Amino acid sequence: MRRRLSTLSRVALKVAHDCVGASEARVVFASRHGELRRTTDILRALRSGEPVSPTAFSLSVLNAMTGVFGIARGDRSAASAISAGPETLGYALLEAYAQYATQPASPVLLVYADEPADPAYGTIEDEVQGGAIAILLGGEAVEGHLVCTRSPARDEQEGQERAASERPAASAASAESSANAPNPRPAAITCATSATRFATQSQALLHCLETGKPAAWQGAGVLWQWGWHDRAV
Repeated sequence: MRRRLSTLSRVALKVAHDCVGASEARVVFASRHGELRRTTDILRALRSGEPVSPTAFSLSVLNAMTGVFGIARGDRSAASAISAGPETLGYALLEAYAQYATQPASPVLLVYADEPADPAYGTIEDEVQGGAIAILLGGEAVEGHLVCTRSPARDEQEGQERAASERPAASAASAESSANAPNPRPAAITCATSATRFATQSQALLHCLETGKPAAWQGAGVLWQWGWHDRAV
């Protein structure tokens, strides 16, 4: 089985096994490109008129890792796969937490694995780095908790605020109620300057988990931030 797997699936299964051990867990697998390199090899074989390996074809889908993981462990727990462009890791965290919050008695294993796309696809904006991360959401006591926020990027938010300030007030009453209302700007934006920014979401998350310091990643019009908060005694 190991011989048939791609490098991507191997690193994903490695961190998944080290994280969850022999315990049963639901799995959320996330990857921006998935098995794109294997798929690219299949396309090249088709272009050259060569036969396509049935094994290569069956392992070219995004959720191939979850299937292999479940079969190897004999675990029939639910599994899902997510790909959301450069925001893949952030949305995978959201999906994993939503599943855990719905059924906290059953742990959820989040596995994120990626590798750069084949050079044949040219330059890719916000390209990923190779590597894998596994996070287990379980019921055991921890010393703190991870907070993840998604908000409009600062430049976009400031543009919206400028546009709003240029609109004439409908009445004195509406202006007064607006002034007394809570600040509509998300808290994540006000503290964005204190978070170190990284080129990819995975770099930002790892920095936060390893150092406990806030980290951020900004994509097209969005800002993701991660922060670690110690649990109060």
